[in-house]
Amino acid sequence: MRVLDGEQVLVRIFIGESDRWHHQPLWMALLQRLRKDGYAGATVFRGIGGFGARSVLHTTLLERLSQDLPLVIEMVDTAEHVERLLPVLDEMVGEGLVTIEKARVLKYSAGKRPLDSAP
Repeated sequence: MRVLDGEQVLVRIFIGESDRWHHQPLWMALLQRLRKDGYAGATVFRGIGGFGARSVLHTTLLERLSQDLPLVIEMVDTAEHVERLLPVLDEMVGEGLVTIEKARVLKYSAGKRPLDSAP
């Protein structure tokens, strides 16, 4: 398991639920790529509403039900890992927003779950 503590980098990737990468949801393609490339972890959040650069409102309200709800992918990793990620994001994220900021990691551990333990 990797060690991750102290000053690190937080990346937020704002995309739409309908965004695709090679016929698969972009959020899933990004998660698979991050995992394959050994990043510390990532989480996808679905928003209940939002708008972006085009000011089109996307919401879960029935009268304006959107097929393109906002998604945010957050990940924290070392500055070196994040630098290697930037060309990947440039290639895969056609439209959206990517932010990077400092983060202080207080704890990063896998924990123990029954499925994690060997028989």
